Amino acid sequence: MDDDERFIYLISPESVTPPEALDAFAQQLEQAVATDQVVAFQLRLKNVSDDWIETATKRLLPLCQAKDVAFILNDRPDLAVKLGCDGAHVSADEDMPFAKAREILGDDLILGATCRGSRDLAFEAGDEGADYVAFGAFFPSTTKSVKATVGLDILEWWDEIAVLPSVAIGGLTAENCGPVYKAGADYICVVSAVWDHPDGPAAGVRALVEACQD
Repeated sequence: MDDDERFIYLISPESVTPPEALDAFAQQLEQAVATDQVVAFQLRLKNVSDDWIETATKRLLPLCQAKDVAFILNDRPDLAVKLGCDGAHVSADEDMPFAKAREILGDDLILGATCRGSRDLAFEAGDEGADYVAFGAFFPSTTKSVKATVGLDILEWWDEIAVLPSVAIGGLTAENCGPVYKAGADYICVVSAVWDHPDGPAAGVRALVEACQD
């Protein structure tokens, strides 16, 4: 995730089942990464078996590899290693300590860390080997319950004092992502803004890029 020209980070919908839905989503993902504007994709599947995560990964990973898009697995560093992913993303209070995730991933794979609005967690993540920190939610989200939103000041602060890249997440759309990106976010992370775009995922990606570059 060190491409200075690409800054869109995509997360999958939580449910990509049954097989027909996986095939349909694979087509969406292929369209999105074909824009050459996507730097990373996170597979985030909830309440599914390890076998289904493996099935989905084997179907989607090659699409990302073909476009040099980092393939990140949510929650499961162990499966990320087993399945040949580029890394994993964890939340210390929901999944496992950052240091444990780093131990499982080894030195070479990407570790992403959920920090919400916590400066202490961001420092902890950096100290324990994270490759990027994720702040948010910045706006109410249609894909995940948001207990509280965070302000742009955390991005401005992190941009001033840290070298570690930041990911902004939570309710971001083409209508509101511009100020977030300009506040210092290195990557803009979205779900529905791309997958639910009325003109398709490629148009969704391009709309985000245009909004951030205006």
